Amino acid sequence: MGRRNKSYSKDLHQQAYERLKGMQSFGESKKAAMDAGTNRDKIFSANTYKSYWKHIKYFIKYIRENHPECTTLKSAKKYVNEWLQTRVDEELSDWTVHLEAKALGKLYGIQPDDENYFKPPKRNRKDIKRSRGDRVRDRHFSKTNNDELIKFCQGTGLRRRELEELRGKDLVTRAQIEAEISRLEAIPAERRTSADGKRLTMLQDTRLFQGEYFTFVRNGKGGRKRLSPIIGKNMEQIVERIRNTPPEEKVWQHVHKSADIHGYRAEYATAIYKAHARAIKEIPYDRVNRGTGRRYQSEVYVCRKDEAGKRLDKAAMLVCSKALGHNRISVVADNYIRGL
Repeated sequence: MGRRNKSYSKDLHQQAYERLKGMQSFGESKKAAMDAGTNRDKIFSANTYKSYWKHIKYFIKYIRENHPECTTLKSAKKYVNEWLQTRVDEELSDWTVHLEAKALGKLYGIQPDDENYFKPPKRNRKDIKRSRGDRVRDRHFSKTNNDELIKFCQGTGLRRRELEELRGKDLVTRAQIEAEISRLEAIPAERRTSADGKRLTMLQDTRLFQGEYFTFVRNGKGGRKRLSPIIGKNMEQIVERIRNTPPEEKVWQHVHKSADIHGYRAEYATAIYKAHARAIKEIPYDRVNRGTGRRYQSEVYVCRKDEAGKRLDKAAMLVCSKALGHNRISVVADNYIRGL
C-alpha cells in the first residue's frame, strides 16, 4: 500500500516552491488586498518573488546540512531564527538579513509584530556599502569607455532592468503627452475605463517635472508604468541615441555588469530634488501642533536615525519619488538624495 498523504513524499525544496508559488499575485492591486486583509498570503511583484525564493533556498540548504531529520517545512520552522542568526554572524549586510527575515516570514506567515519574528540589526544609512566610494568591481569598469552609458544613466535615472529593456519607441515628448491628456480628459468620467484612469494619472504626473522629453518605463518595480523626465546637460545626446534606435530595438544591447547603476540613479534623484526644492526657511509654518500649540511646517520632512535633524522639502521629494517610480517619499530620503 502507498502512503495516504502524498505531500510527505515531496522534499523541502518542492514544498517551499509550491507554497511560495501559490502566493503569486502579480498584477493584482496590493492596496486592494491590504484593504481586504488578504495581502499576507500574497506576493505582488515578480522581483520580490525571485528575491524571496533565492534566499529561501539558502535556508533549505542550511536545514539539509545541519538538520537532515527535518523533512517538512513545519518541522524546519523552529530553526528559522537559528539560521538568520548565523547570517548575522557571517557579517552579511543588515539589508540582506532583513530581506531574508522577510522571505522566511512570508513563507511561514510570521508577521513583523510577532514575538517570534527575528529582530535583525537596525539599518543605518551610514552603513550602506553599495555605491559608496571605490569598490573592487570598479577596477573592471572603465569610465572612459563607458562614458555615454554613465551620462545616459545620470540623465534618465533608470534601474538596470529598465535600462536593459528600453527601446527606440520609448522616447516621449511633452507635446505627445499633453495631446493624450486632452484626449482622455475629453472622455466623460463615467465612460473611462480603469486603464484609462490609470494612464491619465500617469500622464498628469509629468506636469510635476521640468523638461520636454521623457522615457516610458513599461514595466518598472512592481510592474508599474511611468514616464521619467530626461534631465541634465547631456539631454540632447540621450535623446539623440534613443531617436537613432529603431522602434523595436533595445537602446542598449549590453549594460556593463560593473556599472554602478544605483549610484547614477542617486545622482539623478539628487539633481531632480535640487531643481525643485525650496529653501527650508521659505516654506511656511502652516500647521499647529495640538499638543504644544506650536506652529510647524507640514511641508518639511525631518530625517531620522543617523540623518536626524536634516530637513527636506516634501514637495520636491514627491517630484523625485515620481520620477524614480516610487510611491513613498521616505524611500527617496533614505536611499537616494545625497550630499545635501
